Amino acid sequence: MDYKLIKFEISNGVARITLNRPDVLNSFNKAMGGEVQDALDICSSDNTIRAVLLTGEGRGFCAGQDLEEAMSPDTKIEDVVRMTYNPMILKIREIEKPVICAVNGVAAGAGANIAFGCDLTLAGSSVKFIQSFIKIGLIPDSGGTYILPRLVGMQRAAAMTMLGDKMTAEEALNLGLIYKVVDDEQLMEEAIALAERLAQMPTFGIGLTKRGLNHGLKVDLPTQLEFEAGIQAEAAGSEDYKEGVNAFLEKRKAVFKGV
Repeated sequence: MDYKLIKFEISNGVARITLNRPDVLNSFNKAMGGEVQDALDICSSDNTIRAVLLTGEGRGFCAGQDLEEAMSPDTKIEDVVRMTYNPMILKIREIEKPVICAVNGVAAGAGANIAFGCDLTLAGSSVKFIQSFIKIGLIPDSGGTYILPRLVGMQRAAAMTMLGDKMTAEEALNLGLIYKVVDDEQLMEEAIALAERLAQMPTFGIGLTKRGLNHGLKVDLPTQLEFEAGIQAEAAGSEDYKEGVNAFLEKRKAVFKGV
């Protein structure tokens, strides 16, 4: 696909997806959603890609949905959710590679929930998150009603989504919504370094870890323990496991290949 609304670059085992509609704070329209989904499919299938970094161009990460498109007489909001956001969130969660998000400026509505749905999210110190759906009478989509209560509990999730107040990066960090806050000027440098570090790790095992974390959200403990045994067997059959053990015994640095 010839991307017009995102940038897609691959370097040092990291695929960087940059939302690129800065004039509208990278708000999503159908076309940009399709491009992001296509890029995520490439990230999933290309074995040279070991980690994914998602970020936004310009002064904001993502302001959510492009309301001009949403208010078009030819547009049904449920179709926007089903065709743009639902597939994107599922791809981010189901890709068995680490997905890092670098949030700059503002992350509102779907933009906030996409950031919260990634594996490791870094935010610049001046970032503001906002569950802006309620401001126009909508409900939190893009996994918001699923992810937020699991991250912060029902009371805080209700406050965030019903009141729609702005939240600072530090507040999001303290609530466990994101991984780390960094100086705005250092955001991309730190995010790239983290992504490249992960890309050199045993990414086959990271993918299985992610599968286990996802599975554990929907089952009881005995079921999850048995599931762990199964995916541990998969991990133990990998080349990365053999390399890790041999490197430990030989007192050298392991060189992992993600297989």
